[in-house]
Amino acid sequence: MKFFRNNKKRIFATVLKSLLALPCTLMAQNNGTAPEVIDLNAKDVSMQWEKNIPYLDKAYISEHPTDMNDDIPVGSLGTDGINKEMILAFAREVATDPNKDRKDKTDSLLISHKGKLIFESYYRRGRQNLPHFQMSITKSYTAFALGRAIQLGYMKMEDLNKPVVDFLKDLDRSKLVEDADKVTLAEAMNMRSGVKLTREKVMKYKNKPELLQGQKQIQAYLSDSVPILQAPRKFAYKASDPAMIMQVLEAVVPGSAADFIKKELMGKMGITEYAWQEDTSGLPKSAAGSSFRSRDMLKMGMLVSNKGKWKDEQLIPEEFMVRATSPISNAYGVNNYGYFCWHRNLKHDGEEYPSIELRGALGQFVFVFPKQDLIVVATAHGVMSLIKDIPNRIIPAIAK
Repeated sequence: MKFFRNNKKRIFATVLKSLLALPCTLMAQNNGTAPEVIDLNAKDVSMQWEKNIPYLDKAYISEHPTDMNDDIPVGSLGTDGINKEMILAFAREVATDPNKDRKDKTDSLLISHKGKLIFESYYRRGRQNLPHFQMSITKSYTAFALGRAIQLGYMKMEDLNKPVVDFLKDLDRSKLVEDADKVTLAEAMNMRSGVKLTREKVMKYKNKPELLQGQKQIQAYLSDSVPILQAPRKFAYKASDPAMIMQVLEAVVPGSAADFIKKELMGKMGITEYAWQEDTSGLPKSAAGSSFRSRDMLKMGMLVSNKGKWKDEQLIPEEFMVRATSPISNAYGVNNYGYFCWHRNLKHDGEEYPSIELRGALGQFVFVFPKQDLIVVATAHGVMSLIKDIPNRIIPAIAK
């Protein structure tokens, strides 16, 4: 009693704060229509454009996602032993920002378990029909597009060990730096090309896009790079490597890379409301620049989880997908890298949980946890805290 008397003001303030927050979270929990952007044109979407989207008055949190007839099976949160309250507590925390240190700017959070979407939520700028601008996660989609070309026979798996320049016939090999002609597709997709341009070389092309049209883009990378070391080279994250892969895709498929991606990858998965910006080369950007809805990002996670298969069709060779999502080389700390995809081994209660991750700066994530048959999609703006929060808060809720 003495403790209560001495602290009753503080306790009352805490309770009042909780009560004031309660109506918002309860009202947010619903199974009605998810929020959408009116008169949306996916081609208009950009990082700058998204800044004009007003924040939602309240979050949309659904533990019974709607069947949209988009080839994403739906279920309900709380089945198969999932701790429903732990998931909802995390969602409410994201919605109300109780922890100012997190500076949380989460826009969407989706959870799929055992092949069914069981949780769907939107916050702040998040909208169900919004193709959220994608940063480096675009690299992963670029790798998948190349995998699709292999599945269709335009390339073979063994071609991944061939030099990039062998596929680009417009290059002037006499101008390449030493050993540039030895960089393979596999090395480029693993960020181990060794290509690096000094600031002086980069400035050479500033405001001169004509010098980077078509394969001139790769000519510039391989001719103006610092000396390239012989393999094995160290991991180094950069834009040159995905650009090489997009150029090879353009060179080997019929028509353009953009049309191929639209028809043979996105079209096969029923992804129609997306955007993909054009690079100075005239090809689709590969390091960043695509835009996808959260549900369509989930489809990418499903493709990974099913080892390249979409419904009953093998879109990407299983061997390619397994290799792409494997820890081929160490990037830093516990972060390993495959083909434009990340891999970590996370631990909880003494158990190890492999985590395959498609990541974009400022907050676009697809987490695939094979051991739990779990996929988590999240979008945000301005923060990367979800890279820790998702494993820390969701794995314990589903771990057996």
